[in-house]
Amino acid sequence: MTTAPAGSATATAPAYGDKVIAVETAGSEPIPDAERHGGPIQLLWTWASPNIEFATVYIGVISVLFFGLSFWQATAALLLGTGLGALTHGILSLDGPRFGVPQMAIGRLSFGYRGNVLPAGVNALVAGVGWFAVNSVSAAFALNTLTGLRPLPSLLLVVTAEIVIGFIGHNFVHTFEKYAFPALAVVFLLAGVWTFKEADLGGSGAGGGIGGFLLAFSAAWGYAAGWNPGASDYSRYLPRTASRLRTAVYPAVGLFVSIAVVSVIGAASATIVAPRDATPTAAFTGHLPGWLSDLVLLAIILGAVSANALNVYSSAMSITSLGLKLPPWLGRGAIVVLCGLAGTAAAWASLADAGHAYEAFLLVIAYWVGPWLGVVLVERWLQARTPDTDLAGRLSDHSFSNLPGITALLAGIVVSVPLFSNQEKYVGWVPDRWPSFGDITCLVGFAVSAGVYAALRGRLGSRA
Repeated sequence: MTTAPAGSATATAPAYGDKVIAVETAGSEPIPDAERHGGPIQLLWTWASPNIEFATVYIGVISVLFFGLSFWQATAALLLGTGLGALTHGILSLDGPRFGVPQMAIGRLSFGYRGNVLPAGVNALVAGVGWFAVNSVSAAFALNTLTGLRPLPSLLLVVTAEIVIGFIGHNFVHTFEKYAFPALAVVFLLAGVWTFKEADLGGSGAGGGIGGFLLAFSAAWGYAAGWNPGASDYSRYLPRTASRLRTAVYPAVGLFVSIAVVSVIGAASATIVAPRDATPTAAFTGHLPGWLSDLVLLAIILGAVSANALNVYSSAMSITSLGLKLPPWLGRGAIVVLCGLAGTAAAWASLADAGHAYEAFLLVIAYWVGPWLGVVLVERWLQARTPDTDLAGRLSDHSFSNLPGITALLAGIVVSVPLFSNQEKYVGWVPDRWPSFGDITCLVGFAVSAGVYAALRGRLGSRA
């Protein structure tokens, strides 16, 4: 693969280009102009397909069953949280054509070359282990319900497909999502129609109140914004001349519509009495006719594979963005396999209590993504007038540091989590005394990190 600088014009024939059945070799280095291809429209289905799955359904389910909201209260919280996460996703996707590098490599502007190791490492764990496990478990349960195959062999079959897609790389991921999209959309819309016919949409809920609303908002925002650290991973091959409006709008719309529709269907399904002792997937399909139930189970499997192809790929991108000197054999493809194996182990461990593990995981995502986003968006605003060539130079400068960024990130986490966390494993000081606050950790973390970073950058500058 050519290694011409990202900013140089070159007539070199692309080695990877738009080939679909070819293993991608690029890591966190800038994609040369000769390798740029595709259009923003591909971001629509690439961000829609991974969210037409059971994990998205479950956001709505827990909003009603665990957080005590009525259907309409849950819907409002889900739409608000998803909308905010989709908005920032569109903004961050713009950086792909600008710099040609993964999102976590762009984080070097906000945290410095070495300071970026922390957020990039966290994202590698969250995407490649946490999310990979969550989605693989839902697919395993669906395959178990559909075929009667035991959960562990079901899990192993699913993760094999997920790892193979991520291993092949960028172009194959986009193509897989393109063809998965219509099948997933049709099946889930049919399930939605049936679900709304059976649902009790007028119920008053279990008294979740403002606290329940904020918990549901945080879960939805954490789910949508949880994709933000991988936004430019899938836009970095786009030509520099790609429409900025479309590059921002297509991923935002794909993310918002898919999460909003599917999570609201999940909220409606939670108002229907489920079969006793049913697995989460069996509970969702219990009211459907047999033919549609089987189609939904197949779609749950396909949706989980669609999501985890992105998760394991972005996890590998995050590891390549650490800036570590890795042996030649440990390239992007090998890292995908290692991340997939770690995620498989986590999925195996969580098979016994998937529901509660998922609830806690959703909230933890927002705990770190909020502060991270606060720093990244402020840095983006402060550097709006800086030439792209200057910024691109900092991305590969090993001596570049930005102490205010990592300081602000940690400040947001240290302030927000102990004070405002509200989940089964740990309840912070504020919700312990005033439960009506629900869980506003993500909002507090975002505000604290953004404010601290703006203040420090104003006083200390960007080079520590």
